Amino acid sequence: MPVSTYYLEDSGSLKTGLSTKEMAAAFRSGKGLLWVNISETTEEDSRLLGETFGFHRLAVEDCLESGIHSPKLDNYGEYLFCIFHGVNYAAESDVVETAELELFLGPTYVVSNHNFPLLSVDEVRRQVETTGHPMKRGPDFLAYSLIDALVDNVLPAIDRMSELTQDVEEQALGKPRRQIPETILRLKRSSRSIHRTMVPQRDLVNRLSRGEYAIVKPDSYIYFRDIYDHLVRIEDLNASVLEGADNALSIYLTAVANRQNETMRVLAIAGAIFLPLTLLAGIYGMNFDNMPELHWRYGYFGVLAFMGTVIAAALVVFWRRQWFSLRPGRRKLARLFVVEQRKLRGYRPHQARPTQGR
Repeated sequence: MPVSTYYLEDSGSLKTGLSTKEMAAAFRSGKGLLWVNISETTEEDSRLLGETFGFHRLAVEDCLESGIHSPKLDNYGEYLFCIFHGVNYAAESDVVETAELELFLGPTYVVSNHNFPLLSVDEVRRQVETTGHPMKRGPDFLAYSLIDALVDNVLPAIDRMSELTQDVEEQALGKPRRQIPETILRLKRSSRSIHRTMVPQRDLVNRLSRGEYAIVKPDSYIYFRDIYDHLVRIEDLNASVLEGADNALSIYLTAVANRQNETMRVLAIAGAIFLPLTLLAGIYGMNFDNMPELHWRYGYFGVLAFMGTVIAAALVVFWRRQWFSLRPGRRKLARLFVVEQRKLRGYRPHQARPTQGR
C-alpha cells in the first residue's frame, strides 16, 4: 500500500509526495521523469496501475499476486514490463527466499512494485532524495540503478552460504552429527533457489544491453553489461557453493562410515579383552575335585590380579597401535540463515524506513 512518488521536471526540480491526480497529470504530460514505487500492493494499487497508468491487465495481475513468478521481460510497445528477483532479507528463514521487483519502464516514467521490503529500493530512493542522480540520466538509468542494487544485494547471501559450507565441512570432518545433513540440504535448496532466478535474469539483462529495445538508450548498454557481469559472477560463486555442499555431504557420509568402523573397533577391543577373562573364569568355574588352586589361600586374589594384568596389557597394546584416542569437542551448528545487514546496499543502522503518502 505505501506509495513513494518522485517527479523530476524539465527544469531540474524534484517534486515528491504527488497525489493521484498529480501522478496522472505527470504521466500524461510526457515530460520530465516520473518514478512511482509501490510496496505491499493492494487492490487500490492495482486500480492505480490499471486505470491511472493504463498498464496491461496481465502485468497488473503479476504485481498483485503474492506468488513467486519467473523472471521475465514483456514488451508492450509503449513500455517494458520486467520481473527481477533478489534475496528477501525480511524473512526469518534458514534457507534463502527470493523477493520480486516488478518494473514498468516507459519513455518518461518508471513504476516499481514489490510486495516485500527491499533495501536496494530504499538505497535508490535515498540517492534520488539527496542528489537526484539516478533520475537525472533518464528512465533507463533509473531502471538500471534499481536492478543493479537488487543484484548486488545477492552477493552477501552467497558469501554467507560459502561460510556455512566451510563450517559444515569442518564439522563433518570432526564429529558428524545428525543435524549436518539437514544443514547441507538447506544449503543446496538455497543454492538451487538462487540458480533458478539468476540464470533467467542474466538472459534478460543481456537483452537489455544489446539494443533490442528503443526505450534503452545506447549510453546505458554498458551499465546493463555490468549487471550481466555481476550475474555471471554470482552464478559462478553459487555453483561453488553447490559443489561445496555436495563435498560436505560426501565428507559427512565418509565420516559416518569411519565412525561406524570406530564403533566396531571398540567392540573388537572389548571382545579381545574379555575373551581371555571369560576363558579363565570358565576354567575355574568347573566342578572338578582335583583343582589344587581352589584350596590355595590367595588363589582368589591371584586370579583377580591376573585378570587386571591382562586388561592393562591389552589396553596398552591397543593404545600403542592407535586403536582408540581422545575425541574432539562438540561444535555448534549454525541454524538460521542470517546475513549481516551492514553488508547490504541501502542499510542504515537505527534509521526507520521513510514512507510517503499519495
